[in-house]
Parts: sequence; C-alpha cells; structure tokens
Amino acid sequence: MADTTGTEFDIVVLGGGSGGYATALRAAQLGLTVAIVESGKLGGTCLHNGCIPTKALLHAAELADNAREGEKLGVHTELKGIDMSGVNAYKDGVISRLYKGLQGLVKSRQITFVEGHGRLVGTDTIEVGGQRLKGKNIVLATGSYARSLPGLEIGGRVLTSDQALTLDFVPKSVVVLGGGVIGVEFASVWKSFGADVTIVEGLPHLVPAEDEALSKALERTFRKRGIGFTLGDRFSGVSQDDNGVHVTLESGKTFDAELLLVAVGRGPRTADLGYEEQGITLDRGFVIVDEKLHTGVGNIYAAGDIVPGLQLAHRGFAQGIFVAEQIAGLNPAPIIESGIPRVTYSHPEVASVGLTEAKAKEIHGEDAVETLEYNLGGNGKSQILATQGFIKLVRQKDGPVIGVHMIGDRVGELIGEGQLIVNWEAYPEDVAALVHAHPTQNEALGEAHLALAGKPLHAHN
Repeated sequence: MADTTGTEFDIVVLGGGSGGYATALRAAQLGLTVAIVESGKLGGTCLHNGCIPTKALLHAAELADNAREGEKLGVHTELKGIDMSGVNAYKDGVISRLYKGLQGLVKSRQITFVEGHGRLVGTDTIEVGGQRLKGKNIVLATGSYARSLPGLEIGGRVLTSDQALTLDFVPKSVVVLGGGVIGVEFASVWKSFGADVTIVEGLPHLVPAEDEALSKALERTFRKRGIGFTLGDRFSGVSQDDNGVHVTLESGKTFDAELLLVAVGRGPRTADLGYEEQGITLDRGFVIVDEKLHTGVGNIYAAGDIVPGLQLAHRGFAQGIFVAEQIAGLNPAPIIESGIPRVTYSHPEVASVGLTEAKAKEIHGEDAVETLEYNLGGNGKSQILATQGFIKLVRQKDGPVIGVHMIGDRVGELIGEGQLIVNWEAYPEDVAALVHAHPTQNEALGEAHLALAGKPLHAHN
C-alpha cells in the first residue's frame, strides 16, 4: 500500500467503481492530486460482476440461439451444447483485458490507489488500514450490492446475480424473483442456454420502469420463447432441499426449480462507513445530495449508485466527471436524469431515453402529448435479422420529441441517436430531414420521425 502519511490530496475518492474512477481520471486530467480507496478491485460492480460479465453471457446466449436457428436461413448449424467453463473463460478474458487497461490508465495519470476498506472519519479524512488520507474534497462512491427481501436468506440454491455469474453449469430450471432489468437479462440467458425459466414479478409488468408498450411487447416475445412469468403476485417464501427450491407466492401459487435467483434490485452500500456520524443525510441508505451532487457537509460529494435515481454505470461515470469538474471550478451543467439512456440487453433488447407516455402526460397534460409507433416489420435490416419490434416516439403536441422507446434485437445500439434527439430537443421535422443509411435498423428511427412529421413513406402501426 502506498504510504501517504502527511500528504493532503485535492480529492480522496472512496470507491473505485464507475463513479469513483471517473472522478479520479477526470480530476487528474484537470491537474488535481487524487487518491482512490477501494476494498475490492478497481472497476467495481459494473466491470467485475455487473454490466460487463452479464453482457458477455448475453452474447454467448445470442450465439447459442443463432446456432439453434441456422436452418431457417439455410445454414446447417446445430447447437451441440453449452460448456459453461468455456463461456466463463471467455467472460473472464473480457473482464481481465478491461481491468488491466483501467489499472494502466489510473497508474499513468499518477493517481494514488489504496487497497483496503475505507471509512469516513472526518469531513476531510478517510481512514484505511490504519492510515489516514486527507482530502480538500471527499467523493463518496461506494456503489451498491445485490439486495434481498426481508427474511430471504441467500445461500445454497438461493442466489443473487453475484453467484449466478460464477455458475459452472446450466441449471435445468430456475425461478427468477424480479422482472426488472437484471432478472429479465438472466432469464433470457438461461432460456437461450436451454434452462426452463419462470419469472416472478410483484408489479403488473416485466421491466416495470419502461413504457407500458415495451413491457407488453417484451411479455409477448418471452411467451413465444417459452419463458414463463407471473405478474402482480408477490413472493411469500422459499424452502430448499437436495432436489431444489420450492417457491410460494402470496396467492398460494407454488413453483419448483433447481435454483432461485433473487433479482429484486440493488441497495446502496452506505452502512457502517461513518457517513451518518459526519452529519451526512441518508434516506433508506441513499446519500441525499443537491443538484451539484454535494452532500451539504464540508467539501463532501457523492456519485453513482448511492445517489437516489437510476442505478446505471454510465450515470455513475457521468456523475464522477461532473463532480471532478465541479471541484475544479468549471461549473458544469447539472445532469438531466431523464436524458440518460436505459438499455435491457435481453433477447429482444429494450432501449429508451426520455419520458414514457404516462410520465409525459402526467407532466404536460393528457391532451398535450402525441405518440407514434413505427413497426420494425417495415424495416429491411430488421427483416434480414429476423427480429420484430417497434419504435415508439413521444412528443409534446407541436413541440419536440421527449421520449424514444424501442424493442427489438440490437436496438441498444440505436439509442445513441435517440439520446441526441431527446437531449437536443429535436422536432420530428428536424430528424425527418436527416438522411439515414439504407438498409440499417437506424433508418427506422428516421422513418418514425418522417411519420410523426406527417409524411410517412411506409405504412406504420
């Protein structure tokens, strides 16, 4: 561990995940001295047991589906099986390369990395492994953990995404508790790998934070894929034995499976870190901040999953950059939460940015909102990829587009343009005037805006 006795840093960051390392890299770029304190590995949840490993599994799952369905395209492929040790070696290789790159980046910027469990012991001091690091500014970025429900013990055949990512076999059957992003992605992977999957979601829809049209479309596709789900029925209890798990719902329904995956969201990692003792306001474990991500105590800021809102790596990353620029006196513009894109990388993918139809009507009024759905059935590239889905646009009447919502394979790659449209407050006519390459799925965005501008070239809906 680096000896930092007597050194005062411009910034000491507690947590080396997306929010923490982005703060450090941007601050170092701006000429500030920085230390990062991290108890695990640099890169945090996203790199080691979140976004990156799950997307690697989803890519392997896509290849499995392609092999299974090659005959439909006249290609003689067959799926001989899934070798989880091979899948895990591929996944771990991806993580390892990104991890080495990140470590090199932090080193090259002269950022002091201190490994160990840090704790806030003063408004300008983090204590780690018996030494004290002083910072003119402190940034709290301690991230999140896979939550469970009260009384639901994790262990044995009951796992969270952390354990699910290291499984060395494909389960025969799984009950997934939670139909949000994480639950839906794992359900999609396991189904592609050949497991029997049932999702249990207490709310009325899968991916309940998305526009209802996307939720219903995902449910239809999952039904076709043979992924079972039960909605609007809450979990009551689980028992496990040598044969598997026995899950009971409040309605009395029961499910038997080999494993239960608990995917009920992520909680903020803020317990026993000295936050409250230093006067920081917590609400259900989340750190309360102002629009400049300042905690209201000394020069202490917070970024990432511990700040209430979307728990997304790219949000944490953006907040880290924001905090570094704020400390450096650049006075950056506050981040608009609704302008952050959201992607669920299941098969099919779900991607959105801006307001859902329901939220837009709540904010602007029932009659002040217009929507349009453009079916991917009219899009050449989507036909080639044999994917179905649609793009739904939400706009203010006679005003800009305020929501872009999509479902279909690979739509996560289209959300970049959707994000520009919403954040730059484009009118349908503005986008309709842009020439989109043919044949691409991207072209469907152009066509949807042509239709919304009143000049549809192909029939929609």
